[in-house]
Amino acid sequence: MNTAIANGRPIEILLVEDNPGDVDLAREGLEEGKVRNNLYVAVDGEEAMAFLRKQGKFANAVRPDLILLDLNLPRKDGREVLAEVKADESLKDIPIVVLTTSQSEEDILKSYKLHANCFITKPLNFSRFIEVVKAIETFWFSIVALPSGRQK
Repeated sequence: MNTAIANGRPIEILLVEDNPGDVDLAREGLEEGKVRNNLYVAVDGEEAMAFLRKQGKFANAVRPDLILLDLNLPRKDGREVLAEVKADESLKDIPIVVLTTSQSEEDILKSYKLHANCFITKPLNFSRFIEVVKAIETFWFSIVALPSGRQK
């Protein structure tokens, strides 16, 4: 069982997503899930990196246990965020799930080369999207062992 769950604390999730509809769907899927969580949203790649580095208005941000990352973002795209996080010693152990509309073989290959932990294409169907979010939650928080997430 996940260390955070065993300790009784909520799971900290950073969703990096610029589409408000997809944010709502992710939130709904996580609320319907079985695991207590706190969902934080960054609407672009620059905001995501500021959150992760606790800069500016994010000075008191928590360290996420998991990042759900869209690839197609304004200002700094998800590929750049993925590369920066995985190159940063203090952040690289945070699991990143790429959750995007892309089905491009190039995007899939590049995401894994940049050390994404998994790549999921967002379903267009509402109920299927909710199912996918619940499956992510079940896999990452009930099956996989994650680091405690309380570093720096």
